[in-house]
Amino acid sequence: MNEQRVAASLQDHLKVAQDLVASFGKPIGDAARRLVECYRGGGKILVMGNGGSAADAQHFAAELVGRYKRERRALPAIALTTDTSILTSVSNDYSYEDVFSRQVEAHARPGDVVIGISTSGNSPNVCRALRAAKEKGAVTVVLGGGTGGKMKELGDVVLIAPSSDTPRIQEAHITMIHIICDLVEESIAGDDAR
Repeated sequence: MNEQRVAASLQDHLKVAQDLVASFGKPIGDAARRLVECYRGGGKILVMGNGGSAADAQHFAAELVGRYKRERRALPAIALTTDTSILTSVSNDYSYEDVFSRQVEAHARPGDVVIGISTSGNSPNVCRALRAAKEKGAVTVVLGGGTGGKMKELGDVVLIAPSSDTPRIQEAHITMIHIICDLVEESIAGDDAR
């Protein structure tokens, strides 16, 4: 195997991580605060993405419903990427661009948080769902990459990974998701202890 290529990939990863440290503390904290406010208000989280971002959406929801690091009550979170009957019926009867917006229309309430994940920031189905979320009075959180694409205009909180390389964006997204889960869990566990 090419050790130089491995080293270069790890260096790229470290640079993105250093850029996250340098400029993302406040927006990541803002995203976590919005989730905590949602949960304290009795709301839920809806999260979505395509491909690898779909897997990240499912991972995010699982950390909230199950647990991230500590015992606490289950937190309501739904990955809009998991119900094959909904995905196929909406795609067939409407279009794939409506696959998430129809679910947001059905489930989102004012004060809920709708999270869109896309490495390009231009996924039409995610953009359409974020618009639907705003119409429903939900808070929108965007995890994008590169320039942020069209999604950056649709987020109340915008987290754009400081890279245009898809693998580095995905690594940054999962790091941000884990930090958000940690901050939310710490706050909620503190509420539960009272």
